Amino acid sequence: MGLAGAPRPRTASHRPRRQEFDRLRHGPTVQRDRLVRPGPKHRPGRYLPLVIGFDLFGLGIPAWLVLRTDGQPRALAGAAAAAIVWSGVRAARGRYAVRGAVGRPPGALTAAGDWLLLIGLMAVLWTVADGTIDPATAVVALIPGLLATAAASGARRLPWPWRRRPVRRVLVVGEASGVDRAVRMLSSRADHGYLVVAAVPVGTATLSCEAPMPGRLAPQPADDDASTVLGAAFAHEADLALVVPGPQLAEERIRQLSWGLHDGGLDLSVLSHLSEIAESRVRTSSAAGLTLLHIVPPLRRGPQQALKAAVDRTGAALGLFALAPLLVVVAAAVRFTSAGPVFHRQVRQGQHNQPFTMWKFRTMVVDAEQHKAQLVTSNENDGPMFKMRRDPRVTRVGRLLRRSSLDELPQLFNVLMGDMSLVGPRPPLPDEVSRYDERELRRLAVRPGLTGLWQVSGRSDLSWQETVSLDLWYVDNWSVATDVGLMARTLRAVTDGRGAY
Repeated sequence: MGLAGAPRPRTASHRPRRQEFDRLRHGPTVQRDRLVRPGPKHRPGRYLPLVIGFDLFGLGIPAWLVLRTDGQPRALAGAAAAAIVWSGVRAARGRYAVRGAVGRPPGALTAAGDWLLLIGLMAVLWTVADGTIDPATAVVALIPGLLATAAASGARRLPWPWRRRPVRRVLVVGEASGVDRAVRMLSSRADHGYLVVAAVPVGTATLSCEAPMPGRLAPQPADDDASTVLGAAFAHEADLALVVPGPQLAEERIRQLSWGLHDGGLDLSVLSHLSEIAESRVRTSSAAGLTLLHIVPPLRRGPQQALKAAVDRTGAALGLFALAPLLVVVAAAVRFTSAGPVFHRQVRQGQHNQPFTMWKFRTMVVDAEQHKAQLVTSNENDGPMFKMRRDPRVTRVGRLLRRSSLDELPQLFNVLMGDMSLVGPRPPLPDEVSRYDERELRRLAVRPGLTGLWQVSGRSDLSWQETVSLDLWYVDNWSVATDVGLMARTLRAVTDGRGAY
């Protein structure tokens, strides 16, 4: 196999001897010009100059203004030196490294550690070069730069609607069951940067997924493992091989395969058996030649939990104040278009399975609960949650309120009282919780929310298992930055109205 990336010819000596495998190992091939290997479809360093420039000027200009206002000598030179050192510290700590198509920029909290290192370096530099600068003023001059970089880092991690996610073209390699699961999972969601273009199974088992199969690997390690994978990647313009470990594709075989793939210019990722764990919770280390994955516990207490509670109460109070006129209009529409009270109060199960009374605008007829038993057979949800696309109990105004999610606004009172959060899983009914298994009960480990992954991902159009999976991901991986992103996506979900009924 040459370094240009073209697959080497296979000879009889490289082929497995089993006749059954020999008949199955070949898949469709594509004839291409082998002189040029297709590259990635993304440009990960496109905005790097802008990021570096923001760090330089975001720290340098405020520092110069503070030093000049305080009458410090050589204010311009000091600010320029601080800006250059700041950018150097960020670069040395890998903040400007190109992280590939699916990587995420460093978070806002990493800027604090970089800034403390900057303070130490500048203390030494200013002591050696110019001891007349007041240390307290110098520290104050550097604070705006920290705030600017932290804000920019946090903003870069938000899922802005106009941001186009770079795509990696993926070739999945592994035993049939593992390949099918990986392809199914990657194809079921669009919130990632992986596009499966082909699959290379190991052994003779048949794939159930519909991914193209340009070749197979033998059940046992073979000399042409790397050339088979590289040939398949070349034929389908893949820039990443995603290897699924298994009994027939174990540690030593993956290691030797990685040598050939890296020599051929193809990136390699190994699929972990851990799933639904956010990247920010995974830490890598090594010991005695072993690669270790340390999983950080979910956030249950600490500064972020306190900040979330403060944001919930403040956001609910401001929301009720700003939306007061709309609440009055909706209340009048409900009251004068159908008989019954304006609000619908319902017992729901909250954090740690504690019951509370949830408030909503009434969208159904008064005796809706009495008619529910007659509609059980019409339930369109495959789990304990009851959902019916054309529920006859819903009023005409109620249908409009549900589609626009205006019926949920009174839950701001629940957020203000601490029973709910702005972001979290939907609060279930007691009879639904009575049918939960141990896995589903974990949804109740955090406060239920006014909005969440369920609402921005399709709402009632999702299956029960998809709903549970989304809620469990949030329970284990939430952060303040995640909440901000979900609130930003909620507006688009509300205007779209998909799955609201």
